[in-house]
Amino acid sequence: MMFNQMLKNKAEKNYQGGEAYRLTPELELYTAVVTSSLSNKFYEEKEEQMLRISNLVSQVSPEFVAKLAVYTRTQMNLRSIPLLLIVLLSKIHNGDDLVARTIEKTVLRADEIAELLMCYQLLNPSEGEKKLAKLSRQIQNGLKSAFNRFDEYQFAKYDRSNAQVQLRDALFLVHPKAKDDKQQELFDKIAQKKLEIPYTWETELSALGQQKFESQEEKTMALRAKWEELIFSGKVGYMALLRNLRNMLNAQVSGSAMNHVADLLADEHQVKNSKQLPFRFLSAYREIKGIESVNTQYVMSALETAIKHSTTNIEGFDEQTSVLLACDVSGSMNCSISSKSTLQYYDIGILLAMLFKTRCKSVISGIFGNKWEVVNMPSDNILMATDQLKNLANKVGFSTNGYKVIDYLIDNKKEIDKVMFFTDMQLWDSDGHNTSLRQSWERYKQRFPKSKLYLFDLCGYGVSPLKIAQPDVYIVSGWSDRVFDVLSAIEKGTDAIEFIKKVKI
Repeated sequence: MMFNQMLKNKAEKNYQGGEAYRLTPELELYTAVVTSSLSNKFYEEKEEQMLRISNLVSQVSPEFVAKLAVYTRTQMNLRSIPLLLIVLLSKIHNGDDLVARTIEKTVLRADEIAELLMCYQLLNPSEGEKKLAKLSRQIQNGLKSAFNRFDEYQFAKYDRSNAQVQLRDALFLVHPKAKDDKQQELFDKIAQKKLEIPYTWETELSALGQQKFESQEEKTMALRAKWEELIFSGKVGYMALLRNLRNMLNAQVSGSAMNHVADLLADEHQVKNSKQLPFRFLSAYREIKGIESVNTQYVMSALETAIKHSTTNIEGFDEQTSVLLACDVSGSMNCSISSKSTLQYYDIGILLAMLFKTRCKSVISGIFGNKWEVVNMPSDNILMATDQLKNLANKVGFSTNGYKVIDYLIDNKKEIDKVMFFTDMQLWDSDGHNTSLRQSWERYKQRFPKSKLYLFDLCGYGVSPLKIAQPDVYIVSGWSDRVFDVLSAIEKGTDAIEFIKKVKI
């Protein structure tokens, strides 16, 4: 135990040369997977991420990997990372049904059957022309159960003819056993590529796009009519509505149709069931805010209402609890979260902080780079406040002098119950004074010993600016509003890793 603690507490350097401490393998794996879109980050290429995650999987127990896969899919609402964890788990573990049970808990959509096989193919490349020469028995068993779970509409909706591993390929590889004659007929349709084309917004718009129109005006009218049909059909899912707001507004659909869309988006029950990551609302908000339409403002208000519904009350934070929210807007946070997204890591940090702000009464909020600056924002408009804070980023510079947040509290003799950083954890001292967050926090704790520090790790590089093992310093990671569940668990005396270990498989 002594040598283990020495290794855990050993000081290292982060990417900027600042003081840092290596996380335990379990904690590092957790922070790496819940912040990964398997795209390039500022300090780490996607191939490096996958290699590091693979190495970490081999350093922790198979049960933890399985629970983490289930947690990231069912709680954090991620899709690719859980599949990667399953394939990595299958490479190092066998002899029981752990992998199969994990698949049963994580494959929640029909397209994830083929996605899992494509991930398996990537990590287990076959020779010659065969797509998958040999399939893990446990993955095969898990996917057999998955095939029994979906109906024709679900299979047809996600049957991709241009995918490297198609649904038909998956059927022949897995050899699922039909539970009755009706399902056998369905499997036969998959094999013969005769699934009925489903009624979805994609298929309907695709069919419309193949029609010929005599004029652009006629085409515009047809598109408007089709969108209105889709909107009132009840067949367009929540995420599809969210992603197509710009298209609907540009198509100039009727006010009644857009009001219907806005009401659906703002409905608390719909929001809870949709399980959208908070940044989806921010993306939609930014997509439409510049559109000149009489319906734009109403839809923007609906998005504000929706994102408020996405979080519940957080335990341990009441009117008597003082909180400081510090958002990292340094240069390394100014990096897209994925190749397909315009959102950046500091967007995620600011958004989570503004979400948190709505649940607290006594709050100081601000941004830090070269310096720290307090920015007072109303709690009502989360998305608008996020945009405004981002626009102020260049006022504080692009270094990562997080210690100045704590020095501000010391200089102003402010006792804060809970200090929260939303950051990539690459803190350093660009002024050359050899100062660190650890040193400032130690000085602050001498004056205010009851204060607690929470580090929201948004990039998962595997290090922390302080020793996480010490009392009153905690780490939370991820981009989902479910990070607040981990925070609630911490308030009850546990930590992120223990929270994940309680997941049932």
